[in-house]
Amino acid sequence: MRFDSALGLESRRGPLAVAGKVLVYGLMVTVFTGPLVGLLMSAFNKTLDPTSFSLWPDEFTFENFVQAKDKNVYLYLLNSFVVVGFGLLLQMLVSVFAAYSLARKKFRGMTFVMLLMLTTMMLPEEIIAIPLSLVLADLPVLHLNLIGTYAGMILPVGAWGFSILVMTEFMKEVPVELEEAARIDGAGELRIFATIILPLCRPALGVIGVFGFTMIWDQYLLPLIVAPESDMWTLPIALRSLRSDEEVGIGVLLAASLLALLPSIIAFLAFQRQFMRGLTSGAVKG
Repeated sequence: MRFDSALGLESRRGPLAVAGKVLVYGLMVTVFTGPLVGLLMSAFNKTLDPTSFSLWPDEFTFENFVQAKDKNVYLYLLNSFVVVGFGLLLQMLVSVFAAYSLARKKFRGMTFVMLLMLTTMMLPEEIIAIPLSLVLADLPVLHLNLIGTYAGMILPVGAWGFSILVMTEFMKEVPVELEEAARIDGAGELRIFATIILPLCRPALGVIGVFGFTMIWDQYLLPLIVAPESDMWTLPIALRSLRSDEEVGIGVLLAASLLALLPSIIAFLAFQRQFMRGLTSGAVKG
């Protein structure tokens, strides 16, 4: 998307138009990157004034990150990586296989399944908190207690209606002729899925990868239910605890906040090309 086109600046010419573009772009950069720059600089600043904003630390130091280690921030960060790593992998596996069934197969009750997934996306987490805690405390059929385990934080995020719907709609756009040609050549179901369907859905994988990572990384209610002890806390829960701890300085809190923010930015940059292709593919095909 071009901002100058959206704002009607593309057709403008001359010095005033250039000045207008510089002003608009400058305001946009300030609004979107100002808070991030402020957080980054404050995390490395020794003397902090919450009422001031600086583009460079007055006294550059790593002391805030050293003190964060004493508050087990890096343990919480590791817990978050464990949950998001296995959770995202499970979520993407479930999404691609479920989407393949919904997009390429016809079966009775398919409309009901799609409606059920849409319904799960409309329910706030607070509504399902108590039922979820009961299920995790006594897993049906297996009768396992997942409270206090990493599995209790990973399994509930393994299926997400948004990811399944995105993959389903994208797989529907894959030409049926490619699948039929592969069947004529003797390819089986799994080979068609792995070598034809899945590679063509790489942009959609980037979309669900970015959104799925952010969704799992920002989970607060689920780890709060599952983790009774602080040694299993993820970073979002730890930030709330650090904020209420009077012994923790604002510098440590800002350092922990920066550590919580960076993985989401890195994940977006890593999947940026596939993410943008996935978002624009529908408009191009439509």
